[in-house]
Amino acid sequence: MTSEALRTILAGLDEEQAAAVSADAGPVCILAGAGTGKTRAVTHRIAYRVRRGDLRGQHVMAVTFTSRAAGELRDRLRGLGVTGVNARTFHAAALRQLRFFAPRLYRGDLPELLDTTWKFVSIAAARAGLRRMDKTKNRDLAAELDWAQAMRISPDEYPAAVAKIDRIPPMDTADVAKAYAAYIEAKERAGVMDFADLLGRTAAALEEHPDVADQIRAQYRLFVVDEYQDVNPLQQRLLDAWLGDRDDLTVVGDASQTIYSFNGATSNYLIGFTRRFPDARVVRLVRDYRSTPQVVSLANGVIGQARSAEAALRLELVGQRPPGPEPRFDTYPDEIAEANAVADRCATLLAQGMPAREIAVLYRTNAQSEAYETAMAEAGIATVVSGAERFFQRAEVRAAIVAMRQAIHTDTGTEPLASTVVTALEAVGWRPHDLPEGSAARERHEAVAALVRLAHEHEDSSLEEFVAELGRRAAAQHAPTIEGVTLASLHSAKGLEWDAVFLVGLAEGTLPTSRARTDARLEEERRLLYVGITRAKTRLFLSYALTRSGSGRNREATSFLVGHGFGAPVTSEGKPKPKSKRRSAGPVLCRQCGTSLTDGRSRKLGRCEDCPSTMDEGLFERLRQWRKETAAAAGVPAYVVFTDVTLIAIAEQVPQNVSELVAIPGIGKRKLETYGTDVLAIVAGEEVETPANRDLSSIRLHNVHTNGRY
Repeated sequence: MTSEALRTILAGLDEEQAAAVSADAGPVCILAGAGTGKTRAVTHRIAYRVRRGDLRGQHVMAVTFTSRAAGELRDRLRGLGVTGVNARTFHAAALRQLRFFAPRLYRGDLPELLDTTWKFVSIAAARAGLRRMDKTKNRDLAAELDWAQAMRISPDEYPAAVAKIDRIPPMDTADVAKAYAAYIEAKERAGVMDFADLLGRTAAALEEHPDVADQIRAQYRLFVVDEYQDVNPLQQRLLDAWLGDRDDLTVVGDASQTIYSFNGATSNYLIGFTRRFPDARVVRLVRDYRSTPQVVSLANGVIGQARSAEAALRLELVGQRPPGPEPRFDTYPDEIAEANAVADRCATLLAQGMPAREIAVLYRTNAQSEAYETAMAEAGIATVVSGAERFFQRAEVRAAIVAMRQAIHTDTGTEPLASTVVTALEAVGWRPHDLPEGSAARERHEAVAALVRLAHEHEDSSLEEFVAELGRRAAAQHAPTIEGVTLASLHSAKGLEWDAVFLVGLAEGTLPTSRARTDARLEEERRLLYVGITRAKTRLFLSYALTRSGSGRNREATSFLVGHGFGAPVTSEGKPKPKSKRRSAGPVLCRQCGTSLTDGRSRKLGRCEDCPSTMDEGLFERLRQWRKETAAAAGVPAYVVFTDVTLIAIAEQVPQNVSELVAIPGIGKRKLETYGTDVLAIVAGEEVETPANRDLSSIRLHNVHTNGRY
């Protein structure tokens, strides 16, 4: 290949990226900070090696940790003119190899791969004599067995191994060990394997069968491993088996983003890479193209205080984007107030034109999501909860693809692809503007809408070609982007980015979690916050609530942000303003039995779910009719005006004035300004002018227009 072709590959790369891309064959370690273009460096390195003539695409195995990342690698490599690269997750690569060699290894079919270990863990627990095992305990046991297998720890070794690293087991270690042994026996008896067995069996195939090892090693000559700080001992065993005695290995990682030790991931292999390969080329990528200097500065400040082994490879990021707003720090009286304030600010960003898909609310644990789901629903904001069912496995998506496949037979090719897709989707009852009520129903509608948006991106394709593209994406789990504000845990946000990020619940005991009792665990919690901060491109909001439910002793802000202005707005001179004292709101009590209310629905209703309703049925029906007319005139779903829960609360509490109306949680300033007069008039029994006869500009401005829809 000509030097001109190689220069084309290097064009547009910064100095460090170019050094990583053009490094000679052999061990290469790319330490890539958040937002520094590691995927760009990896794909260009593969393309450079192929264009230079070292190897062909078919000789490269690129291993990732998610199907999404693997799909992105393949897409980018195609854009560089490189095809045939085997870009897969560890498990996908292992499964493909094991299936190929199964006739030779097993004299028959490959053992069935379990989609879920739930059944066998339950059986194992029962056989081990574990009593009172509910769903939660079985789930925790399954996670512990996954960890033990990833760490290559046997049942006999388990109690001592847990004690050695001060790990907190889900139950008595002797009971876990017994269940672990019973679990292995149950799998063997049934002739099945789990995902850990898949990796172990593949590694054993190479270790114990020279013919298998020779064939695989002849096929793959260059190995690239992404997110190398997340490799666990079982995955490293498989990687070693693939490599044999060769060293043409490129690893990419960031020790400061090591956050998965709970499932066996360790940065030890990244940290020790140069000890294993003394001649390795090490390249540091520190130019952050994702975040503004203000976000980068906070990230550097937080991780700069790290004192763990990972800190030896710490990278000082250098922001490359133009300056942006300073991160904002807020304190709220309780978690419900925090969630409502975040929802209000999201609504403001949406009204200013920021796409919903560019906003994320990130929290430490999934249990925190409920308050934000409720607050967003009350504000009429669509959400996507990370960690839900895989996109192409959703029933509505499968049905939509079937409808499109059937429409191929009658497609004339005369209409734009997107129009053809929309017409095909009518067969499954989907229409662009027919937005349903209820968060689950809205999420189903939006999932199908994502297919329509994807059709717009493939406007030059035929319907048949588009359906084939969806099949390719489904096989790779490369899903399109669903429109909505993302709600996600910090762990599941790894590898993603948004224009605006809300980091919520930043209180001692939550982040760091109260379970972080050792220095190592505290340092991992710090890295988790660092990961959250570096997800933000432009706007970053950090907050915590003084109390969980408006009662109890005040909590402290996370110690990781001490000295960084948490809770103290920054002045134009860069100095913190004096922190004003905020009084904690008192507890919200059930107006009937006096019990303290903690969940969003009960607080809105002002009573426990079990307490009898005092709802005025006639008032509720009048409110529903008014809401229906108002929503229709504004061209928005009814829930955007008020949810059913809010209408029930109004009909139960019968507010007589503005003060009583705004006392109902979720009725903020904008809702009051837009709908308050009408609601109070309806409560008073007065006639309200039909919304269709009035100027609804204020209502339309209250909502967010996205891709031609409200």
